[in-house]
Amino acid sequence: MAMRTRLTWLQEKCLQNHFGGKHFCLLYKASVQTFCHQNLFWTCWDHGPTMLVLYSEDSEDCVVGAYLKEGFRKETISITLFALRETEVLECTIGSYLPSLLFLDRESFDCIPDFCIVLGEEKNLTISSETLEKLGLPLRYSTMSIQECEVFRCEVLLDERKTRDIDFFNRMQNSLLHALRTYKPYGDLVPQARILLLGPIGSGKSSFVNSVKSIFRGSITHQAMVGCDRNGISDNYMTYSIKYRGDGSPLPFVLCDSLGLSQNAGLHTDDLASILTGHIPDRYQFNSKKPITSDHPSYIHDPLLKDRIHCVVLVFDISSVEHLSYGMVAKIKRVRKMLIKCGILHVVLLTHVDSLELISKGDLIDIYNCEPVKLKLEAVHRDFGFAFSDMLVVSNYVSEWHLDPVKDKLILSALRHILYTANDFLEDLPLDGQKSEGKDSRVCEQKKK
Repeated sequence: MAMRTRLTWLQEKCLQNHFGGKHFCLLYKASVQTFCHQNLFWTCWDHGPTMLVLYSEDSEDCVVGAYLKEGFRKETISITLFALRETEVLECTIGSYLPSLLFLDRESFDCIPDFCIVLGEEKNLTISSETLEKLGLPLRYSTMSIQECEVFRCEVLLDERKTRDIDFFNRMQNSLLHALRTYKPYGDLVPQARILLLGPIGSGKSSFVNSVKSIFRGSITHQAMVGCDRNGISDNYMTYSIKYRGDGSPLPFVLCDSLGLSQNAGLHTDDLASILTGHIPDRYQFNSKKPITSDHPSYIHDPLLKDRIHCVVLVFDISSVEHLSYGMVAKIKRVRKMLIKCGILHVVLLTHVDSLELISKGDLIDIYNCEPVKLKLEAVHRDFGFAFSDMLVVSNYVSEWHLDPVKDKLILSALRHILYTANDFLEDLPLDGQKSEGKDSRVCEQKKK
């Protein structure tokens, strides 16, 4: 059975970042391989950079240990002692010492007086008062009982580990690109699925459009205007047809970008209703004070099914979604009620995941298992009631010059889920609404009634 560390995700991440972004490989676990320092030496000898972690029965909120840059060898080295409490790591360097002197030798009674480990029957750690002060630990930590001892090999940087998997992600990217290029809206009811991006100003809607276009183009593009203005940049209703770099043909989906939601301004709910039902044309300029009416010269009076929205993507900045104002949360809930009443299926897209504290590029490989992301998903589920299976996480292209296969996988996987949701909407249409493109289909109005 594989050994598992007692470090939490947060503890491991703090230590990884503190010691240069290393990846930890568990070599030794005392409760599995016996509390014996000779056995520890035998298992961990000459593995390169090594980290020893001690867990105490007396304090579960603190782990202490030693980082050996040269590992366990028969030569004197400098040893970095550390203490991790919550997310803070304090360290001090001692040496030069033989690594073996970290452990008390009962025959010679040789040991390091500043940091002495006993792994026999006593299982305890003694730390000098001077070292305690350097590590920011109170005097009660001078003698600690040891509940567990683990030793890790500190491998190459996480980002370097990511590049070793580059072939896998390239294959995954090609598979997703093929799936999206050959995607067909359900029943050929429409030539292209129309996806509406909706969310607070600055949430990353336009950046997601640019990210999708960049991947299919094969190079970074910024066609959709992106900015940090508090009133938003996109004040027009823009529809973006995505073309594949190979033959330049349009793909079977359209991304629709609109004015962002705001507590007191932004997209008017009447305009949203008109977008959903296909009455608003491409490049229509919004007026948050005066929604479009049927007497507007650009108003589409008899929209077809192809003009309507087939899936709505609610876009949030993952780093700030928990800090939305009460009024903003209430508005989003009203919008969701409108979508449900109109029968429009919707999913959540959480952007800027790489801006979360402690998240690095290497974490994008398995982002849904990262503790900060799990907590954000739970918060969104709790505050808005969205199903976990309908919450997608991406890192948009914002300041990069080149494409990244790991980011591409997240973006393309999210897009595939969105298009499958659009197909669910089309499939769920009443039979009298599933008409050819030459006929009018008033599905949303029927569902409203």
